[in-house]
Amino acid sequence: MIRLPIRPHHALLAAALLAPVVAAADRPIPEATPVGKPQLCISRVAIANSVVRSDQVIDFVMRDRRVFRATLARPCPDLGYQRGFSYATSLDRLCASDLITVFYNSPGPQGATCALAPFQQVTLAGGWKAAR
Repeated sequence: MIRLPIRPHHALLAAALLAPVVAAADRPIPEATPVGKPQLCISRVAIANSVVRSDQVIDFVMRDRRVFRATLARPCPDLGYQRGFSYATSLDRLCASDLITVFYNSPGPQGATCALAPFQQVTLAGGWKAAR
């Protein structure tokens, strides 16, 4: 067995690399007040960005600054940890029946595939910024 010496700066580097991941996983989900009725679809071209809040909650921020929250029926494994997903659709809309796939930042197999949920327009509480 080969033993490599562990130097103090190696431990600091490892701690620095892991700290942002732990902090990102510990972010609270901002409370949201529903606005109107849930929608089954939103326009893909109107989406400015998406914010993964957890394994089950995704906020879609629109170009006009409205926020639509999709709360999945079941947790999507690793979605909250990886904070990224992909989808494929031939329509100009993203709908509750569409599937997302967890996107890993490293090469290898794709993550879990999960169904979206209806999109509820919300107002985020406490001055939360949509892009957090």
